[in-house]
Amino acid sequence: MIPIALTIAGSDPSGGAGLQADLKTFHQYGVYGASVVTLLTVQNTQSVSDIKILDRNFVIAQLDAVLDDIMPLAAKTGALGNAANVAAVAHRAASFSFPLVVDPVMISKHGQPLIDDDAVEVLVRKLLPAAFLVTPNFSEASKLALMKVTNLRTMEKSASVIAESGAKHVLVKGGHLAGDAVDVLWSNGKTYLFPAQRTETRHTHGTGCVLSAAITARLAFGDDIVSAVTEAKRFITEAIRTYPGLGCGSGPVNMHAIAGPPRKAMEALDCRICPSPG
Repeated sequence: MIPIALTIAGSDPSGGAGLQADLKTFHQYGVYGASVVTLLTVQNTQSVSDIKILDRNFVIAQLDAVLDDIMPLAAKTGALGNAANVAAVAHRAASFSFPLVVDPVMISKHGQPLIDDDAVEVLVRKLLPAAFLVTPNFSEASKLALMKVTNLRTMEKSASVIAESGAKHVLVKGGHLAGDAVDVLWSNGKTYLFPAQRTETRHTHGTGCVLSAAITARLAFGDDIVSAVTEAKRFITEAIRTYPGLGCGSGPVNMHAIAGPPRKAMEALDCRICPSPG
């Protein structure tokens, strides 16, 4: 049977992040993707202008409909919206028989908050203990670990602190590091580093979603955590390197992760379409 993966996340109508990015990534790995919508956004590569959070009962009804009929082999969460949704998903997740990847999405690429402080507290207390893996970036790790994360040393420290909340594994993403983009995985008391050469580009919309979705896809195939992260890191590095150059703001990465047109051609296309690409 084809592996099944589930995403519980918000919707990005521009297709670069959220459940749309998750489903595209699942598809690239040959995984059948199911989705539960938690919130709706009005956004594109330039801004988020509105957010509508769905009622917890409707979110759980979607989740139960999937679990009653098409049981996934792995799942992930993205933006959940508020404390009620986090608590409701966490309650169901406590009985999952498959690994759950928690991408603790707190703020959009454009700076729009996607979760409040009450929801963060519930996430730490209730959702992280059900997580097989949690994948925070610098700002998210800082908030979850209650410490400032700025370098490799503090990345490693924050990962161990977050693991104390109950998550089995913690991957702190190093996209904001100077130099190479190094991710730090804390797993069973050991630390693993995943370096990659940085691509200088503004087109990084949805990188966290794509990385966590790629890990989820590999877990659905039965990979161990280190193998899953290794492959997902390769995928997102190539996806960033071959960005398609869409939109006038922070555009999406290449979720096909194949070599695209020459970069100069893409940049020229941006300039023709957008008077101020930034």
